[in-house]
Amino acid sequence: MQEQNEPCAEAPIEAKIARIESNTYYAVPLADPSRIIRCTLRGKFKKDFRLKKEKLYTTDICVVGDQVELIMNEDGTGVIQTICPRKNHLSRKAPKIKGASYRGERLEQVIAANLDALYVVMSFQRPEFNNKVLDRFLVVGESAQIEVAIIMNKFDLVTDEDQDWIEFYEDLGYAVFCTCAKTGAGVARLKESFRGKTSLMWGQSGVGKSSLLNNMFPGLLLSTSDISEWSNRGKHTTVSVQMFEIDENSFIVDTPGVREIDPYGIRQEDLSHYFVEFVDYINECKYSGCTHNHEPGCAVVEAVEAGEISEFRYDSYLRMLDTTEDDMFF
Repeated sequence: MQEQNEPCAEAPIEAKIARIESNTYYAVPLADPSRIIRCTLRGKFKKDFRLKKEKLYTTDICVVGDQVELIMNEDGTGVIQTICPRKNHLSRKAPKIKGASYRGERLEQVIAANLDALYVVMSFQRPEFNNKVLDRFLVVGESAQIEVAIIMNKFDLVTDEDQDWIEFYEDLGYAVFCTCAKTGAGVARLKESFRGKTSLMWGQSGVGKSSLLNNMFPGLLLSTSDISEWSNRGKHTTVSVQMFEIDENSFIVDTPGVREIDPYGIRQEDLSHYFVEFVDYINECKYSGCTHNHEPGCAVVEAVEAGEISEFRYDSYLRMLDTTEDDMFF
């Protein structure tokens, strides 16, 4: 007689991970997206994961967006047997834990996998727009080889200086969506851009990701909160990464707001490849492997001095270069 929770001898079900809570995985079958199966991981994954953690690779085994194969239990739950290879994944350095001892290494925190587009959500005010933070998000998206767009939310608070930033990033080739979750301005164009893709919205706490999603898709009923009056910073309302089907073949991944964003796994000599306006110059440098910092005959530095590359972006690049490891774990 088969024990309770023992997997049934049936063909595996192909599914996509939509939400994770602690050690519980919620999977949506590809053949029936209206259904959600509560799952656990097969024991072998946990054993492999412990070995990986000892080598300081990653904090995650299975993430939202992963395509998996699962076997059903008699009680209606599932066991994930296979995690399929990812076409891509979005990650950052895992946040530092207060009181923990570090020797320079940081784990990789994978946010989600198998994405078609990343939408970086910024706000004009509350919290105030910060181009250096935006540049870090853009580098993460570019390094993952994911299509990147920018959402500038809270358009009702826009200033003339903010308008300049919109034109600046559009000139770099990024699609910029100006929106206001409160009034609905700009959301129709943004909503249409999600069609037929798996898209992830990512940004700082308080920029209005959940409010925007509620405006476009009222049935989601996502939690929102006001900006802290004393710090002018966002409060976390979304507590976990979640994927929602918004129409046939269209999915949105909502994420918790972040306080810091640090790209993971990028070598100093490769960082310049993820600043889109640097690409035309990096092969003209005198030395191969140029970090575009102190080397003589650097075409990127010459382009900055000639006004062909923005000093704002070059400053962002140098700041990231200082926190980019030359010795990564590959």
